Amino acid sequence: MRLIFVRHGEPDYQNDCLTENGKKQAESAAKRLSDEQIKTIYSSPMGRAKETASYTAKDHNLDINVLEFMHEIDWGDNREKVSEKDKIPYDGHPWTLAYRVLTDSPENDGNDKWSEHPFFKNNICMEYYEMISREFDALLEKYGLVRTGNIYKCVEENDDTIALFAHGGSGAIMFSHILSLPFPFVLTTMPYGVCSVSIVEFSAERGKPVIPRLELFNDMGHIESFKEEKLHFEK
Repeated sequence: MRLIFVRHGEPDYQNDCLTENGKKQAESAAKRLSDEQIKTIYSSPMGRAKETASYTAKDHNLDINVLEFMHEIDWGDNREKVSEKDKIPYDGHPWTLAYRVLTDSPENDGNDKWSEHPFFKNNICMEYYEMISREFDALLEKYGLVRTGNIYKCVEENDDTIALFAHGGSGAIMFSHILSLPFPFVLTTMPYGVCSVSIVEFSAERGKPVIPRLELFNDMGHIESFKEEKLHFEK
């Protein structure tokens, strides 16, 4: 099985849609994927993702299946009453906090301790992390892949190619979970641009363990015009 992940095109965040340039990017992404034998198209429920997906869906004569759990993530302190000095800094912005966790607390860079760090432990984004991880595993089960520890087990062979159109935040959680990489590490070292194409392959034999393989990441060769993004992403 192959999972093609596409981040939405250049957005008009205020209206949750694509800019004119974003539409051109989405069209280019569809051409980039025209030779892929995509059997199913999934999208976040948000307008900018669905609009991006619509070009590829039309090209492949497929419907768009909405995955509610892949909408963009939120962040902030989840505690109602907390003193100003104990409040999560930077409004709880995960990308900025991830940089701080890795640079101020390097012991958290390669293991699960990051989730216990005060910057993340009480952060609303963790609710999204848990939800997306759980729901994505449920989706993969439909394709015969069952999570066991940090990898998967093939209970039924499947060679489908599926495409998913979503966001910088929800996508980062997806990559972190299925590849078993610390979330702060993914946020800081694996940025991917608008309408970029990434591919995860699940080579599987029935009854055998499956380690997802990152076949391609952040391919933007098909995009002619895009703004270089800084670490601080818009929501």
